Amino acid sequence: MDLGGRDILPTIRWDGGKVRIIDQVLLPHDFRIVECGDYRDLIEAIKGMRIRGAPAIGIAGAFALALGARSIKEKDVGSFLMRLEAIASEISSARPTAVNLEWAVNRLMEKARRAEDVDSIPDILLSEAEEILREDIETSISIGVLGSELVNDGDVVLTHCNTGGLATGGWGTALAIIYEAKRQGKRVKVFVDETRPLLQGARLTAWELKRAGIDVSIVCDSSAPYLMRKGMVSLVLVGADRIARNGDFANKIGTYGLALAANANGIPFYVAAPTSTIDPNLMDGEGINVEVRDESEVLSLCGRRIGPEGVGAYNPAFDVTPGELVDALITEKMVVRRPVGEGIGILTRGSDLM
Repeated sequence: MDLGGRDILPTIRWDGGKVRIIDQVLLPHDFRIVECGDYRDLIEAIKGMRIRGAPAIGIAGAFALALGARSIKEKDVGSFLMRLEAIASEISSARPTAVNLEWAVNRLMEKARRAEDVDSIPDILLSEAEEILREDIETSISIGVLGSELVNDGDVVLTHCNTGGLATGGWGTALAIIYEAKRQGKRVKVFVDETRPLLQGARLTAWELKRAGIDVSIVCDSSAPYLMRKGMVSLVLVGADRIARNGDFANKIGTYGLALAANANGIPFYVAAPTSTIDPNLMDGEGINVEVRDESEVLSLCGRRIGPEGVGAYNPAFDVTPGELVDALITEKMVVRRPVGEGIGILTRGSDLM
């Protein structure tokens, strides 16, 4: 694979029978690679957001199933596949909103069902997981190249959550576009929403952009519409965790408000995601299962409770933005312009997504 000198993060890799991931909970203060030797370790890493981002958890799910296959002792094909299906179900339910997790696990299960014998299944699944990782890096590069055409020299980009190498196989989706723009010599400044409650923007995106030598400033989530109103933002660039056929999409909580503010202020609102994030079974965003996480994430900050005792919290991890608010969806295959629902139909027609 020609990486063109790109600095690919080792977000997730297979090494000697174990899966090595960057522990994203510890960033930005501690860069640590942790090993997962059991599929349950990866499930817990996904649930605990030690690895996160739709493409990255899809890759993690694939490697988890490859690990799970190695733990199965049955030699009868039917019994082996029954146990593998149970493991696949455990993995797919680790986080319900991002479609990439289910997509990757289903892709490996199809390979397992076509295997000629039980003994070959673990190696077949590992090979397919490695292929998903390789494809993801190539996809990220393509998204970056196509999307960089929408970024002009001197632009100020507002982004939300983390859509860089940490959220993928190592390069990114929305951040890949910024990285490619910089590679082309364009001067780009980035405002990063802190992204409460887990601060993926302040902790992860700011860390990535600083590491890449890009001018970056963290802003409070609630200040984003003000910056747009003041003319301080050229475009908004976000990722997606699940995209419906009409263009509605789920992304980190707070995205919907950014889309409304961008449209109200005449600022382009772009979404960057691989085609594997499109769910062909969803006609619109009403069918997206939005994950609600533990209230402690809202009530605490850096391990210290900030809410009064006896007060609860509601913590949806995602919101759903209507496709009509999206000016362009940037995929590895093409840039789909508004109305994105029509473009998604063209993009997926005749493909294995349908």
